[in-house]
Formats: sequence, C-alpha cells, structure tokens
Amino acid sequence: MLTTAQPNSKKLLRWQKVKHTSFSRQRDIFGAAFTFIFFLWWDGRSPSSEIKLKRAKWLVRKMLDLGPTFIKVGQSLSTRIDLFPPEYVQAFSELQDKVPAFDSRDAIAILEIELGKSLYSVYRDFSLEPIAAASLGQVHRGVLHTGEEVVIKVQRPKLRELFDLDRVVCAQLLKVLRRYFKWMKQYDLEGIFAEFFTILYQEIDYRQEGKNADRFRANFANNPEVVVPRVYWEYSSAKVLTLEFVPGIKVNDLPALAANNIDPKAITEIGIRCYLKQFLQDGFFHADPHPGNLAVTSGGSLVFYDYGMMSEVVTIDREQMVKSFLAILRKDANSLVDTLTAMGLIEKVGDMTAIKRMMKFVLERFTDKPVDIKEFGEIKSELYIIFEKQPFRLPPKMTYLLKSLSTLAGVALILDPEYNFKSAAQPFIKSLIVNQGGGMLGAIARQTQEFISAKINQPRGTEIVLRRLEERLDQGELRVQVTSIETDRALKQIKLGVKSLIYACIGGFMLLSGTILLLGNFANWAIVTFAIAAWNFIYLWRTLGQLSFREKLDEFVEK
Repeated sequence: MLTTAQPNSKKLLRWQKVKHTSFSRQRDIFGAAFTFIFFLWWDGRSPSSEIKLKRAKWLVRKMLDLGPTFIKVGQSLSTRIDLFPPEYVQAFSELQDKVPAFDSRDAIAILEIELGKSLYSVYRDFSLEPIAAASLGQVHRGVLHTGEEVVIKVQRPKLRELFDLDRVVCAQLLKVLRRYFKWMKQYDLEGIFAEFFTILYQEIDYRQEGKNADRFRANFANNPEVVVPRVYWEYSSAKVLTLEFVPGIKVNDLPALAANNIDPKAITEIGIRCYLKQFLQDGFFHADPHPGNLAVTSGGSLVFYDYGMMSEVVTIDREQMVKSFLAILRKDANSLVDTLTAMGLIEKVGDMTAIKRMMKFVLERFTDKPVDIKEFGEIKSELYIIFEKQPFRLPPKMTYLLKSLSTLAGVALILDPEYNFKSAAQPFIKSLIVNQGGGMLGAIARQTQEFISAKINQPRGTEIVLRRLEERLDQGELRVQVTSIETDRALKQIKLGVKSLIYACIGGFMLLSGTILLLGNFANWAIVTFAIAAWNFIYLWRTLGQLSFREKLDEFVEK
C-alpha cells in the first residue's frame, strides 16, 4: 500500500452527522436563511465594512454546516462582484471545500460498485488515506497493474439524494422570499436557481469532468509548457474518475520553486499566455485557477488539476475582436458595448445607457496606464459600486471569466509582485495577429480606415445627442415621467405613518393577549404572543426612526 488508513480526526460538520429528511432540511435551510435576513435587517441599510465581513464569515460557516449544495452556492457567488459587496466576495472565495474526508470503506464500496470489480483487481496499490477532500468527493492515490501511478477521485455517498432534497426546499424558500420581499422580484432568481442545479447535477457526473479534461488536453497537445493529466476511461464512471498522477510543486510555494531553480516570473508568463489562448483561441477555459488547482513540474511546466468547473465563451469573431481593440484604444464606449454584445459577453437590455456609462468609466479610469495586478482589488471594489447603482447583471459566462481573471491575478501577484498584465499580453496578441495572416491584417486595415473616416466625418456633440435621442425614440426606449416632489414626500411619510400604526396596534393587541394567556396559566402560548409583540415593537421602533429621519431630511432640503 502507498499509505495506511488512519482515523479521521477532523470534526464532522452538521450535515455529515444527521440523517437527512425533508423536514430536517427545511428546518436547517429556512432557519439559516431567515437568521441571515434578520442580521441584515438589524444591521440597517449602510453597515460598516467590519459588520459586512462579520456577517460574511457567519454565512460561510453556515454554508459549511449545510453541506455540499451550499458550499457550491458560496463558490458560485464568489464570482458575482455585480451582486455582492467585496467583503462577501472575499469570504466566499475562501470557501475552498473546507470539509473533512469520509470513511475510506465507503469510498472503496462505491468504487467497487461503480467499476463492477474488486478494488485490487483494478489497482495494484491503493492509498486508504485520501490525499485531498472536497465537498463532492475525495482523492486517493493508487498504482495500476501496469505500473502507472494514478489518482482516483471518488464521489461522496448519497449526494444525489441530498441534492434532490435541497432542490425542493430551495424552491420553497424562493417562493416565500419573492412573496414577502418585493425587491427580490427584480432578479431572475428562478433562472439562477435552475441554472445552478443543472450545473450541480452535471458536476456529480465525473464522466463530464473527464470529457472536459480530454478537451483541455487536446487544446494544449502541442504545448510543452502546459501539462494535463490523462483520463483512464476503463477505470472511470459517473462516480469514479481515474487520472494520471502528475506530481508538482504547488504554484504558490516560492521556497520549493527556488529550490528547483524555477523562475516564478516565467511561470507567471506561461499562465498568462495559457489563459489568453483559452479565452481568445479555444473559447474553453478553466474557471477555477486557485493555487490548489495549479502546480509546477520540476521542468517548469504548468499543471492544471480539477476539471469540474470549466466554462465556454462563444467563438470570438476575429473582426469583432479587432473592433473591440480599436474601441478600447479610442475610448469609444458605445462601440465597445456594441461589440461585446455581439460577442455575447454582455446581455442586451432595453436601455443600454447604464452599461455604456459603466464602460466609459472603465475606459477613462484604466486605459491610460497599464492595469497593474496590484490595483485589481481596487478595480473590483469600484466595479461593485457601479454594479450596485446600475440596473443590469452580467451573464454567467462573463462572471466565470472575471472569476478566472481575478483568481489568476492573485496567483500572479504572489509569483511576481512587479508583474504587469498589459506588457505580458502584448507579445501574445502580436503573435495572434501575425498567425491569422492576411485575414486578420485586412480586418485591421478595414477597421483603421473606418476609424479615420469616422474621425473626419465626426458630427458635432449636439448632433450626436440629437441622433441618439432620435434612436431611443424610434426604439421606444425613451420614457417621460412627470412627478411632484412634494407629493412623493407626503406619500412616503403617510406610508411610514400607516405602517407605524399597524405595528403599534398588532404589538399592543399581542401584548394584551399574552398577559391574559399568562394569567390563565397558558405559559407556552403567552411566550409566543409576547414574541410576536416584541417583533412588531422592533419594527415600530425602526419605522418611527425612518419617519423621523425623513422629516429631518425634508427640513434640510427646504432650507
């Protein structure tokens, strides 16, 4: 054997200790959701960064307790800089499958059932102690009878049954949230929910991960700088995946890299070239390049592990790519948005003004100088502020692309603090243009000619505004709205006043009822009515505070 089994000393999480039923999952999931909603309500509209970080860490701990479904939710949310504050995105990004391993005897039983053979008729040696554990499975080392070293990924038992329960409970939770929280109706929660569980069910079919690995391996077949483990299909199934064992140094282990005379800067350049190829040529990329999934061979090649989270972008038309490059150079936000929309990287909405305004901000802020990796945290924070104010959301493939870039940026910063993305990307872009031959150069010539003609015949600013106004009128995008500021203020104050009256009446009635029940020796029912009364008085207090604040604000505006 490679190693011997040892007792699992890690503390089991709640989802691993209890038998799952529909009721138990409803209790745990609904309890966590409404506790978190209460925290958000208690914190108010503008909590401090420290409070946000505290709540984010609590939410991550709760996701770990709830199990694989919600660990995957957290990992997915770590890409949504357009939905969550930076504190939450950072907390979610640290949720890298922090779960203990399951019993090796269960792993062996699953393996033998899936492959239809006894363990040692398939593998000459098998490590009973897993070398890694994740939310969906764990990894063991082994040796085939042919002498080849392999790693065996085995899925956790009864995952599908747990996902089936969680899917039903989450659907129930969404209905409740949409009914009582009207602001949630602006989001396509049902669409997000359906897409998430579709991907989740795909991830527990290891045959899909194997196909991803084969496709990725084929894309880099002629590139010695990138190593992709081979899949042994004869020893793989929906719940077992056997891969070639490729040893490597963890990409962020700088002392080990130095001991092997490997230049971290060279690894950074390989990584950037590799990802540019994935984005611009292959249209198929590894969406989770964190240090746990990247290693370096003794020869200085980059190794990718774990092909469960892969994503595709539409094949980028070469002329569209040239248009986007030229739009960036001349800071033409309108053309850039049109090009990105045509490429499928931005979803077209009725009013694209907000998107174009955001793109103009990005071009003005970041194109006059190279975007240094050190500024990436600042960029993400500023983008979140913009996303928070604008009425649009990024499509999933764009968020995965941003996640890959941000994660890769963090790795590059570790390897080379002075690294600059723009300077490293330029040689690849130049080689890409040259390799495309006359077609690409002809496209560049045509676009350059269009650019010069546009500059010569460019209308004055007033004419541009009138043309855009006419376009929006033709498309039915322009809407005229007349409002009375004083009327709006009065209506809002009346609404708050009515809410206060309702809370006061209900709270007072419940308080009186609880007192009567208590005197009648109905203590349990009295506690319930007192709790309802307290809840209404808390809401009354907050509503009165809002009313007082609005009155002071109105007085200030009038002055």
